[in-house]
Parts: sequence; structure tokens; C-alpha cells
Amino acid sequence: MPMTILLSFLFFTGFVVFVTWSRVKNQKNDTKDGFFLGGRSLTGGLIASSLILTNLSATSFVGMSALSFKGNMSVMGYEVASGITLIIIALFLVPRYLKQGITTIPDFLESRYDLSVKQFVTVLFLLSYIVNLLPNTLYAGAMVIGGIFDIETMLGINRFQAILLISSIIGFLGLFYAIYGGLKAVVIADTMNGVGLILGGLMIPIFGLIVLGDGSFFHGVEVITTNATDKLQAVGAEDDPNVPFSTMFTGLLLVNLYYWGTDQAIIQRALGAKNLKEGQKGVILAGAIKVITPLFLIVPGIIAYHMFGTADAAGQSYEADTMYTRLVNEVLPKPLVGFFLAAMFGAILSTFNGVLNSSTTLFTLNVYKPIFDKENKLTDEQLVNKGRSFGLFIAILSVGIAPFIMFAPNGLFDLLQRLAGLFSVPIFTIVFMGYITKRVPAIAAKVSLAIFVFTYGIIQFTPASMHQYLGPLQPLAELHFFHQLAVLFVFCCVIMFAFGKVRPRDTDYVLPVNEDMDIKPWEFRFEASAVILYMVLGAYITFSDLGLVSGDTSFMVTYALCGIVIIGGLFARIRKKQAKSAQLTAKEA
Repeated sequence: MPMTILLSFLFFTGFVVFVTWSRVKNQKNDTKDGFFLGGRSLTGGLIASSLILTNLSATSFVGMSALSFKGNMSVMGYEVASGITLIIIALFLVPRYLKQGITTIPDFLESRYDLSVKQFVTVLFLLSYIVNLLPNTLYAGAMVIGGIFDIETMLGINRFQAILLISSIIGFLGLFYAIYGGLKAVVIADTMNGVGLILGGLMIPIFGLIVLGDGSFFHGVEVITTNATDKLQAVGAEDDPNVPFSTMFTGLLLVNLYYWGTDQAIIQRALGAKNLKEGQKGVILAGAIKVITPLFLIVPGIIAYHMFGTADAAGQSYEADTMYTRLVNEVLPKPLVGFFLAAMFGAILSTFNGVLNSSTTLFTLNVYKPIFDKENKLTDEQLVNKGRSFGLFIAILSVGIAPFIMFAPNGLFDLLQRLAGLFSVPIFTIVFMGYITKRVPAIAAKVSLAIFVFTYGIIQFTPASMHQYLGPLQPLAELHFFHQLAVLFVFCCVIMFAFGKVRPRDTDYVLPVNEDMDIKPWEFRFEASAVILYMVLGAYITFSDLGLVSGDTSFMVTYALCGIVIIGGLFARIRKKQAKSAQLTAKEA
């Protein structure tokens, strides 16, 4: 291993650790708000960077590039559609969450339904993190780090042992951020790692295209836009192996709404906002970043396809999950490999310790306290210590599970998404119904959760060769799993509406209000949202028959020119608003 890679890796990693430690060393994290929500002091920039870093783990880089290497650009639906979802979250959900002043999403469910619903959902969250998200994060991180440093050859061990070793190191280091630093330490580290990861991530396709073009970036662009252009197709057909375009309006939309709007590990950043303005600003900024992430998450898989082909000289097919690290090693100058690896390591830690922090929050406040501290005798410091102990336990458990993911038959990212459906949309269903109805009772939420989880589980874990034994569920089992989630969502919503008619609550639900929170919205939220929507449409025009797939770029150019005019108009509108606001301030003074 070249010493330049190791030195640049250690330098950037050490810099992030030092700055984070210096910012939090004098802060006590022995209160609930301080440890779990960063003291409710997070600004828009911190929220956006932490959202992106928690989302962009090695799982995304390894898994998405693998899917585009095997298939096409349709997998970008996960990323680009998130831009629209985050607008919805910022405009509709964040105001409600901050107005209520909740610490966890299950807090709302207790208020809306009852304590048992809150605890049921808490268990689902924890199972999702322990069985799925944390082990997958560790596995993907181990694949990247192990591949770049060639740990197997260096130490003379097999892949299973290498994954277990690296997962243990990541888990150990993650504990210090999440368990001892709290959310504030997590988001400070995220901010620096976020800049490094985006810069490092963008370097991969840039240098990759230069190498592919024999030293010319533009020749590399010409190679991927003139050869096998079907790889650039983002509008997936119904039989597309990755993301059929129709799922953008069914299950994929629901999964994104759950992930960005109700997943505790994600929304906890917005819950820690100092006010609604900063919360909306951070969430919308994160949406803008998500629209451009395919450039460094998915395009590298296309470049790897053109550079390496699909099989080696002996005709042995390449393992798709290893292609991203191979591309990094082949195209980046050695000092930049170390820098990028350090940023990637930060992203791995970010996702791991962010989910770990959220898990301790959920366990401590929603499981331990209601059962063992009914009389409120424990201090905040004692509760935080209980959370830290639980965090240590699930970190060890996740490390033990991580190596077994290498045996997943359809790849890392596919496994992650299918397992996530078991927990995600069922939870979103009852949150959604809780907000749009006032008389649906708690029993409706419990029945909906049970039916959704049981039915989806049966369908997903029944082999395709045995679908004929599913009876009335067979037609549902034949659909793409995103469509399955959409059908079950509608079905369970109908069930909950029926309960609301037959056995309604005694009184209408009234959302409680936290008077201490500043809930004045961000004045430019609509203008910023309009820009993101235009970016989303532009991304799909670019990677479709209207753009690079057909080779005719005239429509793309026209759309870009229109975009410049629209953005100019929006900036003029913003300046007008600012001038009007300044006049009002002057009059009040």
C-alpha cells in the first residue's frame, strides 16, 4: 500500500476528529435535549450536511454504482426523487414536528394514538436499524476500505474475516461520536466530512472520464454518450431490474416520504433545528444536493462498465459490488485516494453513529423510561447513561451481523431496499393517517401495522417458485416490490378509515403546541423549492430519450436556457422580498 494513501487518509481523518473534539469538549451532554437533539441549536447548513452525510454512506456509493454497472441509470430514481420528497417534508411535516416540539417520531404517535402504538413503532425502528441499516452500513464500509487498502492480501485473511475486522474498527470508533459526543458531535463531523465527500465523490467521475478518454475529459464524455447509450437511460421500463419509472409515483414515493420524513435517524436532524426557518432551510438545501448526487453515486458505475467491461480475461463475471473501489484505485492519484477514503470513512461513521444516536434516543425515551421510570425518578444524566449502554450493545450486535451480508444473492443495495420496506411504509402509513384524520382510533393503527408487516413479509420471503401457494396474494407477489408497498399502503389506509367510521375516537385529536419554538417559516422556501423541481425535471430530460440516450441534445440545451431565465426571475423576486423586508424593519425601528 503506497504511504501517500495512508498519510493523506490519517491527516484528513485526524483533522476532523480534532476539530469535532475541540468544538464539543467543553459541552456537557448529560441532558436529553443536549445529547439527543444537539440542544435544539442546529442551523440550516449543519442540518443539510448532516442529512446528506447520514444518507450518503458507503452503501450508496458501492450499491448504486453496482446497480448502474449491471443495469442503467434508472437507479437514480432513489436520489433525484428525494429532491421532491424533501420539499414536501420541509413545507408540510417539519412545521408540524417543530410546532409540537417532539423529540422522536413515536412521541407524535403516542400523542395521536396511545403508548402501545408508540412502543410498537419504536420496536420496528430498532429492528430496522439493528437487522438492516447498521449491518449494511458496516458491510459497505468494509468493502470500500478493505478494497482500497487490500486488507485480505495485506493480512492474509479471507473476505469474511476482513469484513468482520473492519466492521469492528468502524463500530468502535463510531461509539465515541454517537455515545459520548451526542448529536452535536455527529453533525459537526458531518459538516466537514460532507464537504470532503462531495468533493472526493465528484473527483471519481472527473478522473474516471479523463482516464477513459486517454487523458481527455471530453473524449471520455464522448465515449459514454456514444457507446451503449442505453446505460444512460433513467426512465426505467416496467421490467427494469432497478427502478421502473412508474414506481416514482407509487412505492418509491412512499419509501422516500418515510425515509426523509419519519425515519428517526434522518428527521432527528430537523427536530434539532433552532427554529422553523433553519429547519426548512436545511431540509430544502439537502433536497438540492440530492438531485446532483447521481453524478458521483451512479455515473461511476457507467464509467466502470466502459473501462473494465463485465468479465475478466478468463470470462469470469466481475462482482458488481467491488467495481467502485476498483475504479477509485485505478483513476485517482494516490494522495487523493487517501483523501477520498478519509471522507468516505467519515461518511461511514456518520451513518453508523447517526443511526446509533437515534437508536439510543428511541430506546431510552420510548422503551426504558416508560417501563422502568414511570415515576420520573431518574435524572437526565442517568437516562443518557442507559442510552449509551444500549448503544454499545447494538453496536456489537451489528458488527456480528455485518459479514453475513456478503452472502446476499441480489446485491447489497437491493437487499437494503427490500428489507427496509418491511418497516418503512407501515410506519409512514399510520403517521400519514394520524395527521390527515382526527377520529381514527389507536386500534386502527395497531391492526394496520400488523397486517402490513405480516403481508409484506410473507410476500418478500416466499421464493418466486412458490408464489402459486400464496393464494389471493399471488397477483401482489408478482408486482415490483415498490408497487407491493403502494397497494398495501392504500389497503391499510382504507382499513384505518373504516375503523374511524365504525369505532371512532371519543374526541377529535388536537395537535399540542410547543410555545417555546419559533415557527416563523423561511420566507424563500417556495422560490428554493421551485428551483429544485426544475432541477429534477432537467435530470430526467438529460438521462432519457430526450437527451443523452438519443444523442440529440437540442431539447436539453433549450431547457437549460429556459432554466437560466427562470432562475434570473426568481433571484429578482428574492431581491424584491428582501428590499420590502428591509423597509418594514426600518419603519418598525
